[in-house]
Amino acid sequence: MNSALSQSHAGMSAAAPASSAIRPHGSMLNFTRLHSRRPAFSVRRYARTTCSLMDAATPANILHHLSLGVMETGSSIGDSSFGFALASGGAIALLAAALSLADPEKRRQQQAASVGGNEMEAVRNYFNTAGFDRWRRIYGDTDDVNNVQLDIRKGHAETVEKVLTILKKESLEGVTVCDAGCGTGSLTVPMMLEGAIVTASDISSAMVSEAEKNAAEALKGLGSSKPVQLPVFEASDLESLKGKYHTVACIDVLIHYPKEKVAGMIAHLASLADQRVILSFAPETPFLALLKRIGELFPGPSKATRAYLHTEADIEAALNAAGWTVRNRDMTATKFYYSRLLEAVPAGTK
Repeated sequence: MNSALSQSHAGMSAAAPASSAIRPHGSMLNFTRLHSRRPAFSVRRYARTTCSLMDAATPANILHHLSLGVMETGSSIGDSSFGFALASGGAIALLAAALSLADPEKRRQQQAASVGGNEMEAVRNYFNTAGFDRWRRIYGDTDDVNNVQLDIRKGHAETVEKVLTILKKESLEGVTVCDAGCGTGSLTVPMMLEGAIVTASDISSAMVSEAEKNAAEALKGLGSSKPVQLPVFEASDLESLKGKYHTVACIDVLIHYPKEKVAGMIAHLASLADQRVILSFAPETPFLALLKRIGELFPGPSKATRAYLHTEADIEAALNAAGWTVRNRDMTATKFYYSRLLEAVPAGTK
């Protein structure tokens, strides 16, 4: 599952380590194109825009583009139409005052209360209803997506390819893999075709059904040169996963888990793995965290789930505490998709 918000329900950093593979990117926002007149600056509209886009992009993705200081107002970017800069004295003063009065924790509690106090239930509901249709199109191959969604599709596909590159350093034939938060099966299906024995799960039963359908379709017409079996699919949250696997992969899902819960979740996922844990997450930097909070000041009516950024240091510390060490690091950065990728192995592994 990826809400992106992932999901993936679903979910990199402008200050990534030098070892990261960062792709060049520009800016593209899905607004109404400017022609001869520039609209007056509106902090409220500016921040609400970040919230409305969160259904299709992580806060890090959106806020990176706002940091460029230019707001494009077209269905796609235009070379000759520039918007306005956020960094004006009046805007900064207004934002500082608003942030000083903001109470994000109170808002989180109110949002949780609106779904009976269960934030994961809100995620489940979202990806079984409106979120399912949105992310099925994003993860699919249809043309029924806008520019932002298309960019997220490309970014997610890049992350999946990077995971597959790691996995295929050795044969996947007969290797047991848990795809925790499988979404529509973008990683599950290619692992299956490589001969892996996959158990795929997602908090959304709609996503699981779609992933199972995609896996079955991929098996049609497949030759018999490689033993391939249909994955085991189940609708489950991460906390309820059980079993033991050679590899556990959790891609673009941690964006749904707050800081106080993510370490425990990583420890649980690591307990299911024998040889390898692969995680991706939306990274946190001071700048991105600041603009994410600005966006929280003006929650849009369609905002259904919260998005959480995590520092690489926190994720690595959680892995270390569980007895694992990071062996490989990578990052995918497109216009609206940032995802930090870590591969971990048991401590002491050479």
